[in-house]
Amino acid sequence: MYHRRQFLAATLGLIAGAGLTEARAAVPQRSLAFDNLHTGEKLSAIYWADGRHVPDACQKIDRVLRDHRSGEVAAISPPLLDLLYILRTKLDKDAPFEVISGYRSPKTNASMVKPGGGVASDSLHTRGMAIDIRMPGCGLARLRDEATALKLGGVGNYPKSDFVHVDIGRVRYW
Repeated sequence: MYHRRQFLAATLGLIAGAGLTEARAAVPQRSLAFDNLHTGEKLSAIYWADGRHVPDACQKIDRVLRDHRSGEVAAISPPLLDLLYILRTKLDKDAPFEVISGYRSPKTNASMVKPGGGVASDSLHTRGMAIDIRMPGCGLARLRDEATALKLGGVGNYPKSDFVHVDIGRVRYW
């Protein structure tokens, strides 16, 4: 879990790293929309207002991004939400993020790990720090390229599976 100082530094780094103008950085509200393709749940929420994350909205996001296999809910890292907000702003889209995978419990993740497979044994999904997404009206190549250009974490391209992975771990691409 982030301490307040780490969280503020990460958030400011996301905003500065994304090259947003001061006016955009001072937006009084930030919202995100999700369409969970496995559960059918949809959510549009103002997750940040008046200079802070909105706890009730973040809890609703945690629920929509839960492990759809086990039903386990865990906190989604606020810097991941900020990364998604910046990405959506860069894409200039109002469409929801279609969610392939948000949080994954360690047990679910372990069951998905296969030799030579695409699931890491210590996946950031298990810490609420990664999400697999696509966006209606936005090609995967553009989504991948915009996420990569942000240089705010890992970006994985999975065109055969029709999604892009983004996380707030170290900057890397695959």
